[in-house]
Amino acid sequence: MTTSTPFFGTTFHVVTFGCQMNKHDSERISGMLEGLGSLPVNSIPEADIVIYMTCCVREAADVRLYGQVASLKNVPLRKESPLTKRIVAVGGCIGQRDGEKLIQKLPHLDVVFGTHNLVSLPSLLGEAIADCGHHVEVLDSANSFPTELPTSREHAWAAWLPITIGCNNFCTYCIVPYVRGREKSRAMDDIVSEARSYVAAGVKEITLLGQNVNSYGRDLYGEPRFADVLDAIDATGIERLRFATSHPKDLTDEVIGKFATLRSLMPALHLPAQSGSDKILEAMNRRYTSAHYLELVRKLRKAVPDIALSTDIIVGFPGETEDDFQQTYDLVKQVGYHQVFTFIYSKREGTPAASIPDDTPREVIQDRFDRLVDLVQHQAFERNQADAGRTVPVLVEGASRRDARLLVGKSPKNQTVHAPIPQGTSAESLAGSIQNVRVDQAKTWYLSGQVVR
Repeated sequence: MTTSTPFFGTTFHVVTFGCQMNKHDSERISGMLEGLGSLPVNSIPEADIVIYMTCCVREAADVRLYGQVASLKNVPLRKESPLTKRIVAVGGCIGQRDGEKLIQKLPHLDVVFGTHNLVSLPSLLGEAIADCGHHVEVLDSANSFPTELPTSREHAWAAWLPITIGCNNFCTYCIVPYVRGREKSRAMDDIVSEARSYVAAGVKEITLLGQNVNSYGRDLYGEPRFADVLDAIDATGIERLRFATSHPKDLTDEVIGKFATLRSLMPALHLPAQSGSDKILEAMNRRYTSAHYLELVRKLRKAVPDIALSTDIIVGFPGETEDDFQQTYDLVKQVGYHQVFTFIYSKREGTPAASIPDDTPREVIQDRFDRLVDLVQHQAFERNQADAGRTVPVLVEGASRRDARLLVGKSPKNQTVHAPIPQGTSAESLAGSIQNVRVDQAKTWYLSGQVVR
């Protein structure tokens, strides 16, 4: 890491696309730059340094990145800036995938870095500030976990805690293993030590991160030990524990049982199904069947009857027929999710699925997508009705963006909850606290009620 001199007096803004791992990486970038004397700002026009942390899972992310970076040419540098030009950097998965090609397509881009070399960013930025040239560094693999870098968390009461990096699953539609590398697990002692430091700092909620947390430890111990991680983090005294993402093929009975026995483990699980058709699941290389998935749901609901399940569904995977889609529709209907993230298949060059021919008309795929969205919205509304009239503990995040007179926070089931700010308090004073809210109304995407004192 270079001297901090080039950064004093500068400002920076990080734009983050994609998954929780990208959000965590962005917090590490903020921690490094703040430590070198640069100040975070809330908008691009205020920033001397703009960093894009990118995702390349879907084509829309590429389009959005190119549009935003190109538009920076028309945003003037602030008058007080100590720099002669705005420094623009692109990292994350698109940086890893495209490398030098980004400079060719976006000539006013200054820095490109990959998913494996966050630690190099300050020196790359420093060199760009010094010579106004292009600087690219993309490594094939990581020598250390980004958790070894300083962090500047978005919220003092919540922390991301990566336990693995990379992915070994190679789903045929997914670019992640090619840009994040093979799966590597952190040592258990390091994970627990970081968790203890968060608890000591007043963190209320920890979210364990990995492309597939269920396979944690297979590379270190010869078999997955994710259940042991859950036990160890619960023992730190953390109030709320969550994890993402969970691959169905590796979700064990032992891990399912932890939802019923661990005090801190919240009753919510994101379990991506992607499809309800066994033919499509095989084409996706998901390595489970719809029957196996539904059996996992049965076991989860036996352990915690009120558990809130969410999932990912891809509509229009190459070769999907109306019957395949109907099987997906039926699976979603049978499970009854609290939330479903629905996506129309996006072709990603470099993945096996990109070479699968498909002549399904776009309007047919859109019609399937729309039908599924209607079902999802109906189910979400129905699921939330179970909490109408209940009092739920809410981890307050602050004032609601839609109405500054309201608090907003998350329930144990990860539902968004709104409530009027009690008299004599403020959103700022309650942020990070857990408040009991009596639910008066249950809507499709949120609950609302009153704080119970």
